Amino acid sequence: MGSRLLPFRKFARSGKREGRNPAYPADMNITLIALGVSDLSKSVAFYREKAGFDLQNQFGSIAFFSAGPITLMLNGGLRRPDGPLAGAVEIVLAADSVTESHRQFMERGCSFINQPREVTPGSWATTFTDPDGHWLTLFGPK
Repeated sequence: MGSRLLPFRKFARSGKREGRNPAYPADMNITLIALGVSDLSKSVAFYREKAGFDLQNQFGSIAFFSAGPITLMLNGGLRRPDGPLAGAVEIVLAADSVTESHRQFMERGCSFINQPREVTPGSWATTFTDPDGHWLTLFGPK
């Protein structure tokens, strides 16, 4: 996974928008990410109590969480015919200290798939999973 973060880090520092399609406005931004979940109540509890996101609204088979400038939507009806694609989604979360955040998330009961490690010079990462196997990666300084 470490090598996958290098292009992200390089892009984040440069601010360049290389490869942008000129037919679309320059200010196109992602405002919402929707995750298919198998058990909405279990996932809402995880994202609220363990991951620490603020629940904004919930009705029917969907729930909305505040995630900075992006809204995270959990959708019990957004599933592939053969079920959710566990691990096919990775959400990268900025951390002031990856090792300290790792400790705090461990105390909340999160299950990590790896230990904090340096992925690029000066940048560390560690990944935990939600109830459906989606990855949440803490990324930042040690």
